[in-house]
Amino acid sequence: MSTFKAPKGTYDLIPPVSVKFLAVREAIAAPLRNSGYGYIETPGFEDVGLFARGVGESTDIVSKEMYAFETKGGDQLALRPEGTASVLRAALEASLHKKGNLPVKLWYSGSYYRYERPQAGRYRHFSQVGAEAIGAEDPALDAELIILADQAYRSLGLRNFRILLNSLGDKECRPVYREALQSFLSGLDLDAETVRRAEINPLRVLDDKRADVQKQLVGAPVLRDYLCDACKQYHEEVRALITAAGVAFEDDEKLVRGLDYYTRTTFEFVHDGLGSQSAVGGGGRYDGLSEMIGGPALPSVGWALGVDRTVLALEAEGVELDIPAATSVFAVALGEAKPVLFGLVTELRRAGVAADISYGGKGLKGAMKDANRSGARFAIVAGDRDLAEGVVQLKDLESGEQNPVAVTEVVEVLRAQLA
Repeated sequence: MSTFKAPKGTYDLIPPVSVKFLAVREAIAAPLRNSGYGYIETPGFEDVGLFARGVGESTDIVSKEMYAFETKGGDQLALRPEGTASVLRAALEASLHKKGNLPVKLWYSGSYYRYERPQAGRYRHFSQVGAEAIGAEDPALDAELIILADQAYRSLGLRNFRILLNSLGDKECRPVYREALQSFLSGLDLDAETVRRAEINPLRVLDDKRADVQKQLVGAPVLRDYLCDACKQYHEEVRALITAAGVAFEDDEKLVRGLDYYTRTTFEFVHDGLGSQSAVGGGGRYDGLSEMIGGPALPSVGWALGVDRTVLALEAEGVELDIPAATSVFAVALGEAKPVLFGLVTELRRAGVAADISYGGKGLKGAMKDANRSGARFAIVAGDRDLAEGVVQLKDLESGEQNPVAVTEVVEVLRAQLA
């Protein structure tokens, strides 16, 4: 056993569980690739100011959870706690908004870092797949992203999740609501930290999960009562498009999400089988973020779905993913047959057949155990006598049936059997 262990609040992805994570990532990404989203990858760390300015200094992410550090050269950096700010920064730096038709549609997958109290579904290192549509203000984009996330989850077999939907207004109507909410909050018995948060961004208080705070929020002003006509119309168009697509959702007037940059549409995917960490993903529109980080006005919308929590949701529903075996053919070489079977395995791999071979000079019994553990459908077994006759023994590991096959025909026979 190693002297070292994975840091607290992190985990190692190892087979066979890692295959499930890969399948979830692929399922979430598939609808995006089919809808015009191109892949983007950004560094694991950024200038700390990118997140302080974009995500918001009043958020727990920036004020309590971000891993910030100074480099040997004196740069102030932070491990990325979320993906949107990094993707938008990269798009602006590459001037993607100037190179073609808007919106710029991007998707990404990666690891993110937050200093959290470790528990099931909440880690200090976690994985997300995200999507961003940059540079267009259109209710159809908001609806598209919600529908694509719903499609991804359903393709995995998830059924017991809910979509929560709200509008946070814009720069015209939200200040009026902000003032009304601050006035309401000033009359409550809140701790000093929450009072400070209410002064910076009172909407953050609505997102407070503590029961004593939520109890006092009964009767708080509701944002929908303060939406301007433009925001009301925009939100109704989003709702209508989602409904027309047959995607069910619930209106949640208290939904604000955990980031300061959201405007208008905001949404969350929740799974009731996960306890307190019920959110499996979410997102919304962030029309002012580009300007916050020094770019031009680029209205945008996006989401991020948690791979870790999606896996937990699948387990909560008892969903078993249909994951093909990593190996289709396993070769067992006896005597001096290793070079010939190794050559056949190489040919099979080049032909697109997942193949492996027993290593380490094991005998027939040990090598066949390897073959069975591999999950392969077929085993190729050969010794010196078989090769002298120009054949190998092809064994169906499901039925147990075994037949000789000419060495020169093995690849074509197996391709036909596995087609």
